[in-house]
Amino acid sequence: MILRTNPAILLLTVLMSGCTTISPSIKQSINSDPDVFSHERFDRTLNRTVDSHGRVDYKTLKNRPDDLEAYYQLISHYSPDSHPELFPTEKDRLAYWINAYNAAVIKIILTYYPIAGIEEVTPPFPLFFLPDKTGFFFFQRPTFGTVTTSLYYLENSVIRKRFLEPRVHFALNCASLGCPRLPNSAFVGDQLDNQLDREARRFFAEERNLRINPELKIVYLSSIMDWYRDDFINWYRARYPISSASLIDYVVLYLPKEKAEHLKANAQNYQVEFVPYDWKLNDQNASE
Repeated sequence: MILRTNPAILLLTVLMSGCTTISPSIKQSINSDPDVFSHERFDRTLNRTVDSHGRVDYKTLKNRPDDLEAYYQLISHYSPDSHPELFPTEKDRLAYWINAYNAAVIKIILTYYPIAGIEEVTPPFPLFFLPDKTGFFFFQRPTFGTVTTSLYYLENSVIRKRFLEPRVHFALNCASLGCPRLPNSAFVGDQLDNQLDREARRFFAEERNLRINPELKIVYLSSIMDWYRDDFINWYRARYPISSASLIDYVVLYLPKEKAEHLKANAQNYQVEFVPYDWKLNDQNASE
């Protein structure tokens, strides 16, 4: 008898066999569940190792990972899916997932550090033909609430799908210079709206993410605005029901008044171009 294997199942098996599980370094068991979930250890990590430009002191963190490891153990054990009672509001749940994503990214970087960028975390050898960034976003498998999955799945099937909140794209950080700046404090549920607004305004205040050239009539935007165009435009249309909503309509919501009024008044005269993404590691210790 010939054993017939579904090609899709075979491909999935090969893909999964090349994955690297990112396990907590702390082996201490958790004896009792907390009454509240605290982001304090991650907050301390960020406050100690992230500078005003959002760059991380990975070298120091590699040598002194205690707070990060304690926090990663927490998110590995608890999540809004595994322990919903610890995350009573939607803002609590979203704050968890943003922090969990950012903490897992740092944890993965430290697993391979020193590296110059996430492209050095490559797919396993038999799958060398896959796009280079799949090694980082798909084949590294952190754990959240005892469920091991990929950063790709977390971003697209949990955060984007469940919350329909485009400001997350200014809060999620993939350890690259093209990313939004990593804040030096953790996100928390009861402050989340203000924190996400702050990150959106900070994002568009940087020329690398938004630059207006009046002479050429070009608005230069981060590639993030291109990759997630539908997230921004669909959110805008749901709140401001106009058929011709554009990325510029969304951007002006987070600009200073004078700049917003100018851009909105002249939007039809401008074309949008997207700035190539900088995938170099957001490392304080990297040589320029």
